[in-house]
Order: sequence, then structure tokens, then C-alpha cells
Amino acid sequence: MNITKELASILNIKESQVEAVLKLLSEDCTIPFIARYRKEATGALDEEQIGTIAEKYKYLCNLEKRKEDVIRLIDEKDLLTEELEKSIRACEKLIDVEDLYRPFKEKKKTKATEAIKLGLEPLAKKIMAFPTNGSIETLASGYNMSTEDAIKNASYIISEWISDNAYFRKWTRNFIYNTGLLITKKKKNSEDEKKVYDMYYEFQDRIKYMKHYRTLAINRGEKEGILSVSLVFDNAKILENYKERVIKNQNSFVVPIVEEAIKDALKRLILPSIEREIRTMLTDKASEEAIITFKDNLEKLLMTKPIKNKTVIGFDPAFRTGCKLAVLNPFGEVLEIATIYPHEPHNKKVEATKVLRDLITKYKASLITIGNGTASRESEFFVAEAIKGMDVKYNIVSEAGASVYSASKLAISEFPDLTVEKRSAISIGRRVQDPLSELVKIDPKSIGVGEYQHDVNQTNLSDALDFTVSKIVNEVGVNINTASDSILKYISGLNKKCIENIQKFKKEHSFKNREEIKSISGISDKVYEQCIGFLRIHDGENPLDKTKIHPESYEVTEKLLAYLKLDLANKDEHFMKTLENANIEDLSKELNADIYTIEDIVKELITPGLDPRDALEDVLLKSDILTIDDLSIGMELTGTVRNVVSFGAFVDIGLHNDGLIHISKLSKDYVSNPLDVIHVGDIITCHVDKIDKEKEKVNLTLI
Repeated sequence: MNITKELASILNIKESQVEAVLKLLSEDCTIPFIARYRKEATGALDEEQIGTIAEKYKYLCNLEKRKEDVIRLIDEKDLLTEELEKSIRACEKLIDVEDLYRPFKEKKKTKATEAIKLGLEPLAKKIMAFPTNGSIETLASGYNMSTEDAIKNASYIISEWISDNAYFRKWTRNFIYNTGLLITKKKKNSEDEKKVYDMYYEFQDRIKYMKHYRTLAINRGEKEGILSVSLVFDNAKILENYKERVIKNQNSFVVPIVEEAIKDALKRLILPSIEREIRTMLTDKASEEAIITFKDNLEKLLMTKPIKNKTVIGFDPAFRTGCKLAVLNPFGEVLEIATIYPHEPHNKKVEATKVLRDLITKYKASLITIGNGTASRESEFFVAEAIKGMDVKYNIVSEAGASVYSASKLAISEFPDLTVEKRSAISIGRRVQDPLSELVKIDPKSIGVGEYQHDVNQTNLSDALDFTVSKIVNEVGVNINTASDSILKYISGLNKKCIENIQKFKKEHSFKNREEIKSISGISDKVYEQCIGFLRIHDGENPLDKTKIHPESYEVTEKLLAYLKLDLANKDEHFMKTLENANIEDLSKELNADIYTIEDIVKELITPGLDPRDALEDVLLKSDILTIDDLSIGMELTGTVRNVVSFGAFVDIGLHNDGLIHISKLSKDYVSNPLDVIHVGDIITCHVDKIDKEKEKVNLTLI
């Protein structure tokens, strides 16, 4: 197999692009660096495409290695034929390679191996020759056992031969997957008090059309002992197909023996194995799709627009232990911590109102962020009432992962003298000031924007989420003088030792220019090349250091400015218009630089160090509360998308529980994937579709 050609075909790109990516990866270049600074080599492939090349290349290399191993192992037994080797090399999946290798594997103790030890293999071969002369008794004589025992043991050998046939296994797997049904039933005497799995008590669907979220839900229900799962398919048709292919002569007296061996092979060896493989295939596919949803949700959440230059009060709701307040300056530094008791069992609303209003006045706070956990609803009522007449707004933020962060070593090192709840209030406040910087402190799996996260492949999930965080952090870039360890660990090329040394340097000095970073212990030329474009220095000695322009392109940038007769220190209207009207192709030829680099330089000179999040929608802020009693069917509402799942999206419209937009209500057109229409963090206008006051549930629609 030509791996480069195969990858180009799979991804529908040029072979030269694949070759360029593989070469750069082999030179220890990171994916963010390649995507941003080697566009001329890759044809401007993005992080996802480069990541896919790396992933599929690894799989194809493993596939090729396994093929070579299997060919070698078979050849060592002197059983390799030219046709078999050709078949192995043509395999496109590992499972197909294993099917071909199956007959040659060293067998553990089986009924067939025991029969072979008894000397019954010659009899099995005679039976499979389908003789027409003689009798079963004559055929089975001379084996020091009864005819019945000889035939039985020889049949075990035949069953294993059939089971080991690669064609039969592949055909059976495809037949069951494409035509079979997956059926679930509630187990007798099992308890499902909250009726979590009630839709699966009597459920069936075509295997090939199983929705990934249903597969994961069924797997969980089965694991919890509530559901039984079975695959149902046309056994008779499978049996007939095997008979047609295995039985070479219908006139032979051994046909009934072979038919029984086929049935035994199917029942005992083939079907249980194939069913397990298909269940694994379904789970792997479901896991992959769920991880894609999780990645997309996480990306949108991390790209939430920050609320800059605001003093914020983080509000961590609670009943008995009181609500914790953290006043934060615009840089996220703690100004004051307070605890109020407006709810049961204390009910000190008057006192709590005074404390909150005094903090707002004292620090000129303009925003209160309320965590959406326990007592969130009651806290929103309290805040809305307490701030009446004041120039301050509030919003509800997801506090998923806040408790994880608050109890972490990182939080303890940041705020050693504070309780977990007070650290949580700080985290809740910082989530609107700089969502990215705060959320990178938390294990992505704890952020709460996925579905069935504990039921998918955990290694694949962690890898995918880390990839997503790294992609976003590098896309946004970081101010090295204010960056925490948590965010620096995602920067291209940096390792733990480099980060420790960067932070040591910052304790005594601030970085004045990018050149100084070269002097940090552990920052080799390669590390510097990979990381430097993503590290910004604001108010430094060189204005280019706050941009995404890589130092390797500074010389080209200076030539470009000189050619256009522009002064970086005088960014007037003429400066902007000249760059906006610049002909990229002409500049590329004149400066002997590739188009992608020139294009990026011009863009950065127009908007130096622009945060890509600034172009997104503003966070939705509120000054009054909405109750379910305020709603009516058809009412127009504005809300923030909190989570996207396979069956729709959950939207914060200001109630305690998020409203649900079912996938069927996302568009007048058919929607196969909600992510084609809606994303986490989107601020949308929707309408009330259904109201269930008893369950406090609201269904919404975009139609």
C-alpha cells in the first residue's frame, strides 16, 4: 500500500500536501505551528485536517506493520502462498487481516485441537472430499473408537475450518450488520425507578442505522443490568449460504454430517464472535461520533467572547453554607470575598441585600455572574430583586468543573487560605472575564458540554479534547507576561520544564521582547520556532511582538512596510487603506515570499494581535428574572446555547432548567446533525413550543 496515496484519496487532497505534513511532523513540528506558519507547504490545511492525516497515518502504519507480521508468521510455518500474501496486502482494515490470519494462529485447547490429537484430521479431510462410494461406517473405521465418536470429533475439526474461513466471516459480519436488527428488552425484575431507559424496554432498530446516542444509552442500560440486548437476523439465509459454498456434492453420503458441522460452526464459533464484533463496531462508531460532538461543543465554549474591562462579582449559590461572593477587578484579581445567607434555613435577605449592594457600590461592579448549581434559581431571584435601581446586570454561567478546579492542587496553590466554595466563586467570576484562561485549568471532561462522556473510549476522548484545547489556545495566543501554567501547557512546543523556567523569569522581570525568550533554559531553537508565534508581548519594545507574525517573517514584514512606504509607528488612515488595498500576489512576487505569509502579515498589520473571540456575539446579560409562569406558547425568547447533543440543544432562557430544542425543531429542513445548525455559546432567538409546569420543562423551537 502506498500510504501517502491512500491518505490523499481518503482526505480528497493532493499527495504533495500529505507528504509535506508527514515531513513536518517527522521534524517535530507541532500541528498548530504547521497549520499557522507552514501554509505554503501544506496548501493551507487546517489543524483538523493535519490532525486527521497524523491519526490516519498512524493507523495505516500499524495496519502495514500487522500485515508484515502476519505474512512473516505464516511464512515461518511454510504455509504462505502467493495468493494469500496478495490477499493480506490488499486488506484495508485490521479486522480483515486478522480474519485471514485466523487459520494459522496457534490454537488454545479446543474441541478441534483435541480431535486432531486423536488423529481425526485425515477423516475430516475425507469427509470434505464428499465421497459418493462407500459408507460412513467404512469411512470412519480404523480410528480406535466408535463410528459415532469418530464422526463427532472429525466434525469439530470441520467446524473450526469453516469458522476460520476469512470469506465466511466477512460475509457473515456484513450480512448481519446490513440486514439485522438490534433489539432491547427490560430485564425481568430489574429496577429503573426514574425510567431512564423506558424507551428501550421494547425497542428495535436496524443495526446499520443505529443512532450513536442510542447505542451508548443501550450499552449503559445493559451494563446497569436493566436492559437485555440481542441481535436478530435471518439465520436460515446464513445457513443456506454456507451450505451452498461448503457442500461440493449434494449426492455424497456425508452431506448430513457436513450440514451439522456447519450448524455447529455457526452456533458455537462464528455467530457469538461476529455478534461481539458488531457490538464493538457500533460502540466504536458511537464513541467516535460522541467525541466529535464533545469536541465541537468544547471549541465553541472555549471561544466564548470575554467580557473585558469590567469589575465582576462571582456568585456561588448555596443554601445552608451561604452564598460566596468574590469581587474581581478587570484582570481577575480578587478584591474582596464575602459570604451572605439569603436562603433557607437562614433567610437573612435584608442583610444579604445590603452586603451585595455595598460591594457593587464600593468597587463599581457592573456584572454579577451566578453559578447554575444548587440554589441557582433562588439566587437569581434574590440578585434580580437586590440590584433593582442599580446600574448592574447579571448572567448565569455554567459552573461545571468549578468544584473540580476549586479542590485541585492548582486552586490550592493560587488561593491557599480560601475554602473550596470561595475558590469556586472566583472561578465563576473569571469565567466571563476570560473564559479560555479559566476553563483551561479544568479537565475538559469536567466542563459538562458532552453526552455519555463516561461511556466512550476515555483515551480517545482525552486526546480529542486536549487537541481541541491546544487548537483554541494557540489560535487565540497568550500574553506571556500574564499567562498561567495552565494555559502555557497548551502552547505549541512548550513542555513542563520550559514553563517552569518561563515563570521563574517572570517573578523577577517581565519579558520586553520575544528575543529574551530564547535565553530561557530549555527553549532550544526548535522549541522557540514552534512556540514563539503564539506568545505575545504587549507594550514591548517591538510592536510586532504582540502580533501573530512569526519572528522568522519579521524581515519580510519590514521589507513590505518599506516597499509600501508605511511607518508602523504611524497607523493613520493612509496606513490602513494602503494595506487594505494592497495586491497580495504582487507583494508576494516583489518580496519573494509566499502568498499565505504575505496575506497573514497584512492581516496582522491591520489588526495587530486581534483576539478572534472579539468578533463573536456578546454574552447575554440580564437585569430581571423570567419564570415559567411568564411563558406562553409562541412567545419569543433570547437564550444562550449551553449544550448540543444528538437529539437537539439545551438553551438557557433564564429559567432554572434549560429549555430543549428537539432536533426536529431546529429547521424546516431535515437535520441529521444538530451541529450543522447550532453550537454551544450561540445566542439565539427562539419561540416557546411546549410548557410542562409540573415537570418545569420547556420545549423551544427555531421553526
